[in-house]
Amino acid sequence: SYGLHTSTGILFNHESERRGFEFVTRKISQSVAMIKLKKQKFLELGNLDAQRDWGYAPEYVQAMWLMLQQDHLEDYVIATGKTTSVREFISFCCAELEIDLRWEGEGEFEKGFDQKTNKLIIEVSKDYYRPAEVDILIGSSEKAKKQLGWEAKTDVKSLASIMVSFDRKRLA
Repeated sequence: SYGLHTSTGILFNHESERRGFEFVTRKISQSVAMIKLKKQKFLELGNLDAQRDWGYAPEYVQAMWLMLQQDHLEDYVIATGKTTSVREFISFCCAELEIDLRWEGEGEFEKGFDQKTNKLIIEVSKDYYRPAEVDILIGSSEKAKKQLGWEAKTDVKSLASIMVSFDRKRLA
């Protein structure tokens, strides 16, 4: 008889250069790259204050593999334990492409300008606000660290760099 080995992994947002464009991190990395390459004028987004626990997908795959190597069934949370706002993620992408971003206004009236050209490149639109927005999502992977020896190694600034650099090369 065959036994079924099952573990549950609760994976917080895991992002990479392969993520679909309908996800905010990829929408940002692609749009900022297009703005840098003068293929897009600006990017519209919703709540810039939303905070997420974003990690690098290949590391999360490693965590899944480690779960399956265990003798006992367990449930694990896979996360970085750190949050970053949408606004900060945009700023990291812009900095990687040497766009000096300046923020003005607040809430739905907030805008991001290219400091060098004074052109509007980020605009908030109520159309992109989620009706049931969760303000902050953060996970604790202490159990995974203790039992699997796993922890996130790629910080979100490096993740933004990986993603926006990939999109710039792909679009150039």
